[in-house]
Parts: sequence; C-alpha cells; structure tokens
Amino acid sequence: MRVISGSAKGRSLKAVPGISTRPTTDKVKEAIFSMIGPYFDGGQVLDLFAGTGGLGIEALSRGMDKAVFIDIEKKSIDTIQHNLQVAGLKDQAEIYRTDAARALKALAKREQQFQLVFLDPPYKMKVIVDLINAMETQAIVEASTTIVVEHDAKDVLDDVIGGFQQQRRADYGDTAVTIYKQSVGDE
Repeated sequence: MRVISGSAKGRSLKAVPGISTRPTTDKVKEAIFSMIGPYFDGGQVLDLFAGTGGLGIEALSRGMDKAVFIDIEKKSIDTIQHNLQVAGLKDQAEIYRTDAARALKALAKREQQFQLVFLDPPYKMKVIVDLINAMETQAIVEASTTIVVEHDAKDVLDDVIGGFQQQRRADYGDTAVTIYKQSVGDE
C-alpha cells in the first residue's frame, strides 16, 4: 500500500496488524479517485472506519485541507498515526477512537461539515443506510458532499438514501464502490 498521487505520492503505508481490517487495495483506491477527483481544491474529508487511514491520507495528499479519521480499534488508530507521520500530513488530521454513530454525533455538536466522506464499514455490518441518514439529519454533510461507500460486491445499495442519489457503482472482485451525491433538485 502506498500513496498514489499528490504531495505524499509514493510514500509507503503500513497495514493494520492482524486480519481484522481489509485495507483498500491500490487498484481500488486509484479507481475511487479517478471517479471523484482526481484532485481537490481544499475542503474537509471524513474517513469513517478508517482502518489504515489510506483513503483519507490519499485525499489529503490530493488537496483536501483537513481529515478526520474515525476507528474503534486501537491497532487501527496506531496505524493511522504512523501513516500520517510517514506521509507528512499529521498536522492536517484529527484521529478519534470511537464508534461511527457516536463520532457523527460529536462532529455534529462541533458543527463540522465535510465535502467528502469515505464509508467503509466491515462487510458484515449493515449500517450504511443508517449512517448516511445520520450524516444528513445531523448536518455534517452539505449539498456538494460526495459519499464514497466501499462494500461487499454482493450487496446492492439503494439508489436513493435520504437526500443522496447513487451516482455510480463499480465492482472490483469481492469489493464494490458506490458513490452518492445530493439528489438533483436539493442543491
């Protein structure tokens, strides 16, 4: 695993020890950023179920101003801290060890809003719809927000979740990536 493009291009990222996480492969990461970017002119990114932090770090490397990384596993938090240090992006990041629902409530209280959200829960957790709805009701997303969901290719996600419309879905073996944006007419 490495940072593919931008200011930290080529930096190697460490995987989370053990088998509890499933890091996004470089191939899938490259495909995601070709769909949503490839580069950004500032903004904030939220990396929920961050694991290694690879997606949020890639977004920072490609021009996002700030990233918030959320994971409940201590090994993941330690790995994210290491990877941010290696990438030279530690000053642009906040890292929290908590569950996703609690994190969304805390971010809403702080009135934080994100232009880009990576949502990559463990495949066995069926929380995608609930979390997207919570992001919307708690106003941590805005009209221009892009939500990138990484999920099991066997799972078919709804075309519309709350005010978000599915823009695109692409399958990469066992993994699928589905992109959501605000529904037309809500902007």
